[in-house]
Formats: sequence, structure tokens, C-alpha cells
Amino acid sequence: MSAPTVNKVFFQVHFAVLGKIVLSLPLFGFAFCVIWSLINNFESSTATHCRVPNYLPSISSAIGGYTPQRYVWRICIALHCSPRLLIAIAYYNFHTQVHVGLKNNRYQSLSALASLLHILENLALVGLSFISSSENHGVHEKLFITFMVCSLLYMVLSCILFKWGRTANGVNMSSKERTSLNYKVGLFLFNITSFLVAVYLFFRHNAYCEPGIYTWFALCEYLTVLSNIAFHSTAIWDFRQLCVYFGSNGLEIARATKST
Repeated sequence: MSAPTVNKVFFQVHFAVLGKIVLSLPLFGFAFCVIWSLINNFESSTATHCRVPNYLPSISSAIGGYTPQRYVWRICIALHCSPRLLIAIAYYNFHTQVHVGLKNNRYQSLSALASLLHILENLALVGLSFISSSENHGVHEKLFITFMVCSLLYMVLSCILFKWGRTANGVNMSSKERTSLNYKVGLFLFNITSFLVAVYLFFRHNAYCEPGIYTWFALCEYLTVLSNIAFHSTAIWDFRQLCVYFGSNGLEIARATKST
């Protein structure tokens, strides 16, 4: 009779720690690109075809128009890509571990759709990061639109699924779950509002070439990016009790054991 196989753990990290590392990468890249552009490429990065005073670079200009900014941004996005895919799969399992009753098939399908949107959002972000607007404006624009559509749809679906799954079968949400949901809803509303204001300001700038309007557009872009990062940071709360293990049995996600 053969001895039972023991999984030798070579590496482990709490999901909360992994989440903080993953989310800090685009946050650092974004901050570096904007600040470096303001210090070293101010006039060219803030210039537009209108030739009116402007004081902030657009995100496309900051992350893709100059070096070393484009390299720092691309490295940060490339490093954070694979863990984001892992989190997308983890959320599918997180949602589908609950049975919601008669509408469970619909709930399962929406969970799969949400994870697919999460993956497409991530892939579109990688694409628009490595294909800048100065290199291929048409492709960059399409990837940005794909990113925003997938991002917004994912956010609203996440809010619906989180509440649906956490309150199924008459179960009440815990205080931490309620806090996570409140942040998700608030950040989604903030994200879509800042995005719509940015779209309005962009078209207004192109139509009237008013001084300062493009600066407000860029600021709304920043708020859209930051609220997107903040929304995804709620995964740290949702998976705070989990650990990621890499051992002889491969990569695993399991509930963390309390140290004695």
C-alpha cells in the first residue's frame, strides 16, 4: 500500500498581501508617469491642437508618449497581469460557491460573464498599454473603449452578484461584507460619473478650445483610473482569509490557517 502524497509547500502568500502588491503596481506606474511628465515633459505632454493653456497631461500622453514613462508603465502592467487573471477566476469560485435557489442557473451564468469581463478588461488594459496612441491611434482607441465598457459592466455585475450571493436564502450579510458592497457601489457610481464628465469635457475642449477645459478632462481621467484601482482593491477584503500556495501539487488557493 503506497504512502499518502504530501504536498510540499515551496511558497505561500496571503491573498491580502498579494492583492496589495498587484494593485500597487498600476498605482505606482500611474503616479510616476504623470509626475515625471509634469517635471520633464510639461510643455509637450500638456499641449493640444487647440494651443490653449493646459496644466495636466492626459493619461495616454503620460503613459505612452515619452520615455522612461512608457517603459515603467508597461513593466507595471505586465507584472500585474497574471495575478489579475488569478483574481478573476477566484471571484468566479467565490460567487458560484453559493446556491441562490430557483434562479441559480442565471446566477451562475452572470458569474461566468463577470469573470469574462474582468479578464477582457485586463487584456484590453495590457493592449492599450503596449500600443500607445502615438503608435497606432485607432487600435489604442478601440482597446480603450473595450477596457471602459468591460470595466463598467464588470463593476455593476460585481455589485449585483455580491449582494445576490451574500443575501441568498434569507442570509444576512456580515458587517465586513456590507462594507465591501457599499464601497463597490460607491466606487462604481464615482467611476462612471467621472468617466462621463471626462467624455463631456473632451468633446467640449475639441469643440470650443476653452482654456483649462482639457486640464479638467485630464483630472477626471485620473479620478476614473484611481476609482477603478480602488474598486478592484475590495478583493483584499473579500479574500482576506485566503492564501495562495505553490507546492509540489502546483498552484492552489486555500483558506489560511491561524497560527497557534
